[in-house]
Amino acid sequence: MANALQEQLLKAGLASKQKVRDVKTQKRRNRKQKVDDGSAALKQQIAEQKQQQAEKDKALNEKRFAEAMEIGQVRSLITEFTRTALSLPTNGEVKFNFTVGTKVHAIYIDDSIQSQLLNGKLGIVRHEEKTYVVPFKLAERVNLLVPEWCGYLATEADKTGEIVEEDDPYADYVIPDDLMW
Repeated sequence: MANALQEQLLKAGLASKQKVRDVKTQKRRNRKQKVDDGSAALKQQIAEQKQQQAEKDKALNEKRFAEAMEIGQVRSLITEFTRTALSLPTNGEVKFNFTVGTKVHAIYIDDSIQSQLLNGKLGIVRHEEKTYVVPFKLAERVNLLVPEWCGYLATEADKTGEIVEEDDPYADYVIPDDLMW
């Protein structure tokens, strides 16, 4: 029937053969577009990928922001422990050994600073080849943020005194206080 209408339009001169071909190709294209070729699933997959990429970018930006904040905190810690560090005595008689990483370092201090270090009132921080004796709370904060810089920090066991092992064969012998090791 459609062909009869086309033939009538052609005979009447209202349409040309080229127009008929164009209409047929357009109809074919429209039918092909209506057929599900998986493009909807592909579009959804692309949208999901874009969303995942956006989430990744957001997480990366948050991480960078956190690192920048940490760097700011680290910088403020550096200025704080350089400002509040105790000055070490020039004629310190007691050699105090401490470790940073795998290296053993030593500083010469007096008896009062040694007792404060051992009682947990002071701590030692080492940064850029310099040693700082700082208050315990500050050394604790340095230990939390940058543990590589913390040289000595008294633990609870150090503060309470000696730990006696159960199988210690020398537990009955008293060690004199006047000995220096």
